Amino acid sequence: MRNQDFQVNGAVLVVGTGKSGISASRLLLSKGVPVILFDEKDRDDKDQVRQNFPQDAEIELAFVELGEDRLKGISAAVLSPGVPTDGRLAELLKEKGIPLYGEVELAWQFSRGDVLAVTGTNGKTTTTALLGEILKHFAESAGEALSERKVFVVGNIGFPYTDIVDETEENSLIAAELSSFQLETIKRFHPRVSAILNLTPDHLDRHHSMENYALAKERIAENQGPEDAVVLNYDDELTRSFAEETTVPVVFFTRDPDVDAIRQKFPDREFVYLKGDDIYYNETHVINVRDLHLLGSHNYENVMAAVGMTARYGVPMEVIREAVREFRAVEHRIEFVRSVDGVDYYNDSKGTNPDAAIKAVMAMNRKTLLIGGGFDKKLPFDDWVKCFEGRVELLVLIGQTADAIAECADKYGFHSYVKAESLEDAVRICHENALSGQAVLLSPACASWGVFKNYEERGRLFKEYVNSLPSNSGEQ
Repeated sequence: MRNQDFQVNGAVLVVGTGKSGISASRLLLSKGVPVILFDEKDRDDKDQVRQNFPQDAEIELAFVELGEDRLKGISAAVLSPGVPTDGRLAELLKEKGIPLYGEVELAWQFSRGDVLAVTGTNGKTTTTALLGEILKHFAESAGEALSERKVFVVGNIGFPYTDIVDETEENSLIAAELSSFQLETIKRFHPRVSAILNLTPDHLDRHHSMENYALAKERIAENQGPEDAVVLNYDDELTRSFAEETTVPVVFFTRDPDVDAIRQKFPDREFVYLKGDDIYYNETHVINVRDLHLLGSHNYENVMAAVGMTARYGVPMEVIREAVREFRAVEHRIEFVRSVDGVDYYNDSKGTNPDAAIKAVMAMNRKTLLIGGGFDKKLPFDDWVKCFEGRVELLVLIGQTADAIAECADKYGFHSYVKAESLEDAVRICHENALSGQAVLLSPACASWGVFKNYEERGRLFKEYVNSLPSNSGEQ
């Protein structure tokens, strides 16, 4: 257990009854801390929420309203990532002098082991999954002394950090994917190596400005010191400029073809870079990209980031190379689903913003029927629509943003679109219109909220609908 500032002498309020809130509540209860689990939304499944805890657990469930009198006995509050830190409840808690924590910070203070943490707008899940695989190979190759070394992959990737706290040991390795929401509430969280992959507009409905969003992401390195490292994307102007602001040692990764000149400009920096079809770490060859099982040049950046993080941590290059060569795409990230009558179907439900969806469209090596649309995060679709020319054969629109995307498409002279009543209807439309040799891609450029619980549910349903399609050729 680390040096904590999480000291309580009464109940802790946990806000949010999703995965993070339930996991945080379980951790607190295991430490003998009474919990009030609160959600500002009413839930029909209150009994089901209660079943996440033992019958005799010292936990109180509360919904919709939490009277000020009830706050008097609360010594701290843990906010789930979806709870705005400038919202009504958070502001009230601050006024009452109640310290606010996030689920990640809570986990950090009670856990053991080294953390390698990834953030950025796009590529986090793939990079973190690869990071975890490299660390697992490292643990397995370390000999008898460390043969039982535990490796965990946690965070925004779908597994709450608080879930694994009691399993961690001093030599544990933790790969963590962190969102801007999770980083807003850190205090002492201190990864040994961190990475900021890229910064493009996202979640502006929550952060209100690109500057606030970038500052939240940059907090990943705020507690790091000279013995640590932060891996940054040289090709992204915002992450490159952060290198001049931080005192943490920097490792750059880049796809810039003029990498030799760049390295001469920064002789004191370490670099992971693409030269031709080969990835290098400083002077060491890592892998040829033709040996990767990942689709799309954007994934070269994800590989370079994971290589930079683990090499800087001290993982031998032969271990890194083996893990990278074996790694395959994660679920919901340009994931191949099935071929039907010569048409390949890909699930990129994780493409929840325009920049991520652009990368997916660019990764397709044939004419594509694209399914897009969803929850409106107040992001512009212009750059996404601009990349359609010569690539997107038909755009099938769903969800809240369908009209806005259609209007944007018209503005740029792209009129090959239709609107579908549902995701299932969109899959049907694509099946009826796709020709052999083409691809169908779900990459919505929008969040899933409002219709689906999360992007995972959206992706799983897409795969279910695709796997139910009839085939004229009888192929499965």
